Amino acid sequence: MSETMNESTSPDFASLGLPGPLLAALAEVGYESPSPIQAQAIPLLLDGRDLIGQAQTGTGKTAAFALPLLARIDATHNHPQLLVLAPTRELALQVAEAMQTYARFLPGFHVLPIYGGQGMGLQLNQLRRGVQVIVGTPGRVMDHMRRGTLDISRLLALVLDEADEMLRMGFIDDVEWILEHTPPERQIALFSATMPAEIRKVASRHLREPAHVQITSRTTTAENIRQRYWAISGLHKLDALTRILETEPFDGVIIFVRTKTQTVELAEKLSARGFAAEALNGDVAQAQRERTVERLRDGKVDILVATDVAARGLDVKRVSHVVNYDIPYDTESYVHRIGRTGRAGAAGEAILFVAPRERRMLRLIEKATKQPIEQMDLPSVHDINTRRTERFKQGVRETAGGADLAVFYRLVSELEQEGDFDALQIAAALARIAQGDTPLLLDPKDDVRRPRREPPGGEDRTRRDDMRSGRDAYARPHKALSHAALRLKDFPDLDMERFRIAVGYRDGVKPANIVGAIANEADIDSKYIGHIEIFDDFSTVDLPTGMPQETLRDLQNAWVCQRRLGIERLADFDPAAVEEAGSSERPARPRKRAEPDAAAAPRKGARKTGHKAANSKPRVARQASAPTADGKRATTKPTARKRFGGDDVGADVRRPAKKGGKPRTR
Repeated sequence: MSETMNESTSPDFASLGLPGPLLAALAEVGYESPSPIQAQAIPLLLDGRDLIGQAQTGTGKTAAFALPLLARIDATHNHPQLLVLAPTRELALQVAEAMQTYARFLPGFHVLPIYGGQGMGLQLNQLRRGVQVIVGTPGRVMDHMRRGTLDISRLLALVLDEADEMLRMGFIDDVEWILEHTPPERQIALFSATMPAEIRKVASRHLREPAHVQITSRTTTAENIRQRYWAISGLHKLDALTRILETEPFDGVIIFVRTKTQTVELAEKLSARGFAAEALNGDVAQAQRERTVERLRDGKVDILVATDVAARGLDVKRVSHVVNYDIPYDTESYVHRIGRTGRAGAAGEAILFVAPRERRMLRLIEKATKQPIEQMDLPSVHDINTRRTERFKQGVRETAGGADLAVFYRLVSELEQEGDFDALQIAAALARIAQGDTPLLLDPKDDVRRPRREPPGGEDRTRRDDMRSGRDAYARPHKALSHAALRLKDFPDLDMERFRIAVGYRDGVKPANIVGAIANEADIDSKYIGHIEIFDDFSTVDLPTGMPQETLRDLQNAWVCQRRLGIERLADFDPAAVEEAGSSERPARPRKRAEPDAAAAPRKGARKTGHKAANSKPRVARQASAPTADGKRATTKPTARKRFGGDDVGADVRRPAKKGGKPRTR
């Protein structure tokens, strides 16, 4: 089947038959209506049909297979039930993150990305604990199957994502080998942008009477729309947006965000900064929506902050700019968004905010629209101050030339005759009063280093550089160290504190490395790991208040990027001690360890390994332990769960086994 769905008749997710927990997750992340591939594929997969989906990358196909197959998962059984094969580790991570987002209200759910380049130890630990969904590259999946560490004998479903890419990269034989080892009753979904003969042969051999879904992308953009992107680096998105709005000559602006809540929050923040902004989302009543659009059309409002669905079909000629504050989930949404400007042949401007992890979607948008998107430089402090100064002078000129100033002439004259101040001092004081508490000019120290522009060769070259250096491809921003921990967005009542860890940019560490180490060693669910800032030779991370000393000791001896984590509370950190210690504060991880002397007692705080004995049992919770004379560790009675702040207070931040939901607070 091949069809292009009409936007006005597109169904909603509830009508597709998805269960309540998945619908709740979709509502939270701002998904309001399915894309064409989702609307057609989800009902077929829910019915248990094998499926061949032919659609371009970036059309929303991840949700098209993830949502219906997650509906089949039984989270009470900790064995692999769904396997997704992806051609690259980047795509595997992206799919795994999407799975985790969609399943956030499924208690006891776990997904594990497995790919080459990551240590086997971490993957083995997670597999022993039990996961329901595996997302991996074919080579690493085969490695685990041959080792016997990945059992797919009870698999319910398997997905081949971007099958043509796996063919192009030479993985098709590996894929066939994996398919031959799956149980015969499993369900298979195959997604591919193109359908080469080899892929058709794989489908005919392994899929049973598959349904066919083919989506023709409508991804053409008007040539009169200038497209630019800003690589997010060194400045908060709101501050960057403010600078752009201050320097770009615009008439009307539509700013796109992903969720309804964000529309309200961002509109309020922009209003507080002096912009005439209003929110437009699916919760706004139709009558109010029409009034808001009319106010934009009449010039009473200059900026609308909107979701995709709320702005579809919006036709206001004075919209000169579209800002993608949040990158869209698929390329078609991008085309719909920027189509709100450049109406009736007028020139339009489209600006896209792109985080480093979103560069892949940027390339997909360029490929789908067949147009390059140029990188833009963020306006500097000098640019902002020049513009503000000119606006201030222009305001004075207009007021001096047209308003009735007789009363103020008299008052200023009286002040000058009293002899305390001259006319310039009085004028400066009046300007200060008019400006209020908000500074007129930005501090030059607030300027940020501009991100390094991408080298020729695009994303492939950048990825090679990343692999060589282990560092992010963007220039490191200048950051100020803050001791104040930020509250979690999902759990605002949970008290947090900031910790310092002894690895940073020069070690090649990334936030995912830090989250993985802390979640694994402290047995903390990653959703309770808060804000992370990475500096040159150290990083900071926000964790729930009240970390037990036992957990702190475990984390201090954990390893990340060949360095000890060395975690400590930022409030307790002594810079002088580090300077005195010199290079000894950052020992490199030994490549090879000598065999221990059987007669010697183990070192206190000895580093844990990522492996367990063959007869060891899965850990229910981390147990208190102490070394004994024979070199083994005697364990106390296992606790039912680990809590921050003691047994009776604080939040239960362990990974949930069967029960989920928000942490309990005092």
